[in-house]
Amino acid sequence: MTTFESIAKPQPKLWLAAIKPPMYTVAIIPITVGSTVAYAQTRSIDLNILGTFLLSAIAIIAWLNISNDVFDSDTGIDINKAESVVNLTGNRNLMFWLGNGFLSLGILGIMTISWWQQDITVVAIVLLSCFLGYTYQGPPFRLGYQGLGEIICTICFGPLAMSAAYYSQTQSWSIANLTASLIIGISTSLILFCSHFHQVKDDLAAGKLSPIVRMGTKMGAKVLQWSTASIYVLTAFGVIAHMFPVATLLVFFSLPLAIKLTNFVSEYHDRPDRVRTCKYLAVRLQFVSGVLLALGFYL
Repeated sequence: MTTFESIAKPQPKLWLAAIKPPMYTVAIIPITVGSTVAYAQTRSIDLNILGTFLLSAIAIIAWLNISNDVFDSDTGIDINKAESVVNLTGNRNLMFWLGNGFLSLGILGIMTISWWQQDITVVAIVLLSCFLGYTYQGPPFRLGYQGLGEIICTICFGPLAMSAAYYSQTQSWSIANLTASLIIGISTSLILFCSHFHQVKDDLAAGKLSPIVRMGTKMGAKVLQWSTASIYVLTAFGVIAHMFPVATLLVFFSLPLAIKLTNFVSEYHDRPDRVRTCKYLAVRLQFVSGVLLALGFYL
C-alpha cells in the first residue's frame, strides 16, 4: 500500500501522531521553569500571567507543528510521512491558514501580558523566537535543511522562552535563569536531534543536511550521549556556583531515562525501523527533567 493510499482512510492513530500531544511539553516546560525560577527569587508568582503564557505558548507550538508539515510538503520531504497533517487532509492551504490562526491567538495572549505590564519586552522576545522558529523550515530560509535546527531550537526554547517567562513575572533578568535555560534548551533540542536518526534516506533525497546526515548515525549517537550528560553537568554547576537551590539536584532522578535514551540510540542508531521511536524517549526525558528542575526551584 502506498503512502497516499494509506492516508486516503485516516486512522485515529495517524491523527494522534499528527497532532503530536507529547510535543506540547516543549511549550509547557520552558514557561514553567522560567516562572518557578522567578518564584524562587521573589517568592511570588502571578498565576494569571502564567496561565495566559502557557496557553499562548501551546497555541504557538500548534502553529509551529502545522507550519512545519506545510513547508515540508512543499519540498516533498514528507511524501512518505503518513502522519503529516497535509497528507492526512490533502489540503495544504487549509493547514497553512489554520496554523496562522493558532499563531495569531498565541501572539494575542502574549500581547495581553505586555498590555497588563505596560511593557513590550515580553512580546518582543516572543516575536523574535517566532521569527527564528519560522526560519527553521520556512522559505526562503529553511535553515533546518542546513543542519541549524538544533541551534535554533536551543535558543528559542532555552534563553528566549525562559527569559520571556522570567521577565513576565519580574520585569527583570537573571543569570540563574539564563543558566537554567541552557539546560531546558538542550533537553528540548534533543527531541529534534533524535527525530533525524530514522529519516536519513528521506533527508538525503530532499537535500536536507540534518546533523545526522552530516555526521552519520554512529557519531550522532555519541553526540547524543555528550549532550544528554550536559543536562546534569549544568545542573551540578548551578548548585556548586550557588545559582540554583540544592533541591534542583532532583533532576538527577531523571538519569535512568537519560541512560535508557542514549543506550537505545547507541544500539539501534543505524536501524530506522527501530530507532524512530527514540524521539518519544527524548520527549519523556525533557518533560521529567524539566518538571524536576521546576520543582527544585519551587521548593
